[in-house]
Amino acid sequence: MRAAILTIISMILIITISIAILLLSAVGVFLYIVYPKFGRLPNGKNREKFRNSTNYRDEHFQNINHTLQLTESVWKIVSQPSSKQKKPKAEMPVVKTDLVSLTPKENLLIWFGHSSCFLQLDGKRFLIDPVFSSYASPVSFINKAFIGTNIFKSEDIPNIDYLLITHDHWDHLDYKTAKELILRVKKVVCPLGVGAHLARWGYVTSDIIEMDWNERIVPDQFVEMICLPARHFSGRGVRQKKTLWASFLIKSLSLKIFISGDGGYDTHFASIGEQIGEIDFALIENGQYDNSWKYIHMHPEEVLQAGIDLRAKYIIPVHHSKFSISKHCWKEPLQRIIAINEQLDKQQQILTPKIGEIVFLNDPIQSFTRWWEEIE
Repeated sequence: MRAAILTIISMILIITISIAILLLSAVGVFLYIVYPKFGRLPNGKNREKFRNSTNYRDEHFQNINHTLQLTESVWKIVSQPSSKQKKPKAEMPVVKTDLVSLTPKENLLIWFGHSSCFLQLDGKRFLIDPVFSSYASPVSFINKAFIGTNIFKSEDIPNIDYLLITHDHWDHLDYKTAKELILRVKKVVCPLGVGAHLARWGYVTSDIIEMDWNERIVPDQFVEMICLPARHFSGRGVRQKKTLWASFLIKSLSLKIFISGDGGYDTHFASIGEQIGEIDFALIENGQYDNSWKYIHMHPEEVLQAGIDLRAKYIIPVHHSKFSISKHCWKEPLQRIIAINEQLDKQQQILTPKIGEIVFLNDPIQSFTRWWEEIE
């Protein structure tokens, strides 16, 4: 009898402890998720514009065509081997350009690694998907920047006319960077719903311009911006597709610049090419791809086809050489796109600057070295 009582007491203690652990874990997860860096999902007035969006259905944003985020099970993806060279063994070659001293009226672009870029266009300054933290994730030990790539900081950035955010993933919208740039940004341009994150972080709501696909704005006398489709998804936590993802076209008096954001290949590139006509420079995602998520990230051959569809004079591959989010070798995106392009009957013009190296947008003969070949 006594043994039975002790057994029952032990079971009750085990159950009580288990419940306590679960409760504490739930509280921990809750506190972590409501931490400011996770942002805020749009609600109330933020969602009024969603009702008029043709790609918002069933409380989620949708892609043009059916899009699987993963084509294989998570277990199979995790169990697949990664390249032994996911990260470079040595410091990356970089150029620390003094951004503040640049002549504002000179048309130029500077790539900071991954998808972060600084753009000067006919006297206006744009900052695209800036991530100046040393990691691109909720925690500092995941998606750490390659050695030497994080040389640019928020304090290096001059006053910005337009902060452009393509979607709310961690490697494109960084909490720390966004907070540090508040006083240097005049206007924010982003897809529907993304502004809720920035508003929570201190940006003035009236300074945030949210856009739907195929919406055009002329925020300045000499600047036109068009929000365009992309094939991807969104979300900074468990809940996904509650904000929109997009590509953008920036059009000035002299140039048209396309920014792909993240996304897989689809019919929208050809549609954009037909709609916009010839594009001068196309910044296209090329990196962090895998067959397991082939519909939401492009392989190098698809990047080239997207450039053809867009009628782009020059392609600037981005989304590589700073963070390792996929399993391929860190330099593979550049190696493959160059090798594939060399096999084409009509080769595309591909620009491959180092991090921090100036791309002069009015210089038709500027060329860049294959700097990645010098590093293991």
